[in-house]
Amino acid sequence: MLLNEIKPAAHLAEVVRLYRLIDFRFPAGTHIPPKHYSPRPEQCLQFYPRDPETVRYPGSGPGIGGTPAVLTGQHTLLSTRQVGADFLSVQVVFQPGGLYRLLGLPMTELVNQYLDAEQVLGPGVREVCEQLAAAPSYAAMVRVVEQFLTRLLRRARPAPPGLDQVTRLMLHENAPASVDWFARESCLCHRQFDRRFRERVGIAPKQFLQIVRFDRAYRLKNRCPQLDWLSVALYCGYHDYQHLAKDYKELTGYTPVQFWALDNQAPERAFGEAET
Repeated sequence: MLLNEIKPAAHLAEVVRLYRLIDFRFPAGTHIPPKHYSPRPEQCLQFYPRDPETVRYPGSGPGIGGTPAVLTGQHTLLSTRQVGADFLSVQVVFQPGGLYRLLGLPMTELVNQYLDAEQVLGPGVREVCEQLAAAPSYAAMVRVVEQFLTRLLRRARPAPPGLDQVTRLMLHENAPASVDWFARESCLCHRQFDRRFRERVGIAPKQFLQIVRFDRAYRLKNRCPQLDWLSVALYCGYHDYQHLAKDYKELTGYTPVQFWALDNQAPERAFGEAET
């Protein structure tokens, strides 16, 4: 069993934040609970060399998935993911604006989308999936993915001076909560910053900062389950518990206590792991 995050090679760090490797093998006949996947400040390319996963959205019909590689844009709503018994995921988590540079598409088109990566990136995706399935180690898997990303980066559009660097600061723990501050650091007016940010990330910068703070609280509670919810709220920059609860309700549909209970039933919990 593995749940691990790996930093990218230096030449890819401007577009890739990290690689997340997940390797679960459940015994035959095991009931595998779904993963309630909360919004997080991520846009991803995800490969499934073994069993794929199925994804459902609130109020939707049958689940989507079953493909060996998917692209996911920025999400603002909860999804439910069902993994297989022999589950291996190699996930590329992009920097804010990184996927935009590689695709050249407005990221507003990918918000809350779960897409077959081959349809977007071409037949090279299938080759990567085959190489991952045959790779002898996790390190070899990362090398396969980095070779593919390096080819994409060679034809990517250049980053505008300052904008992506400033946007990445939003992910820092001590980053300001003011959109105006980030706009000034980008040497743009508020309207220009908002427009360019939406194009590169998919949502407004204010909403992105909301998701960053929510995700920080979610992971802090997983890392320090002994903390009470008020302490979690204040540590992550919320005014009080009610402020935190409002974001939980808006982004997951549940109270903090309810979502904590759901997350404690996630597949990784069967192996003593949690997203931290």
